[in-house]
Amino acid sequence: MRATRKLTVGLIAAAAVTALAAPASARPPGSADPWQPLPPVPSLDIARYVGTWYQLAAVPQPFNLNCARDTRAVYGVLDASNISVDNTCTTWTGETNRITGNARVTDPVTNAQLHVSFPSVPSQSSLDGPTNYVVTYLADDYSWALVGDPARASGFVLSRTPAVSADGWQRIRRVVESRGYNSCLLLTSPATGGRSDIVPLCTA
Repeated sequence: MRATRKLTVGLIAAAAVTALAAPASARPPGSADPWQPLPPVPSLDIARYVGTWYQLAAVPQPFNLNCARDTRAVYGVLDASNISVDNTCTTWTGETNRITGNARVTDPVTNAQLHVSFPSVPSQSSLDGPTNYVVTYLADDYSWALVGDPARASGFVLSRTPAVSADGWQRIRRVVESRGYNSCLLLTSPATGGRSDIVPLCTA
């Protein structure tokens, strides 16, 4: 288990080195400015957005380093402004890790910016707070999405299914980069029925 965790940390470090070494390129027309807050989609239909989402790739976060595979989120409607959050994953020891919380809409114009809170986390226990979850891309059929925080310190590629074609991964990378992210900083997430490796998105 320790060796596996060291491997994961090593991959994170490698991703950071790759990102620093990657040549800078001009932003495609219509891309988000990476120095500006992450923009939300124009409109989010919460009734269509809730349900199960599988994590395909993510900017590594301290709270999910214990997740080895099958990281997913299940959202449910509580009322017009609140969504239930149930996050689970399989740990390196094969156990199920779970945390439940709440997502409150902070932007009623788009419904695409929310404050996510978890009662069990002291620094994130308040239902009210600043936006820390922005849906910045959403497929027309709500089949996959890109979410993050306004400063892009976090980023998650979510999908209704864990399996993605090679062309699909290229499309995901283009969208991630168009939203001002460095795709080398996101690592793929192993999932049953999907990828089994952990590599920087820029090489996936």
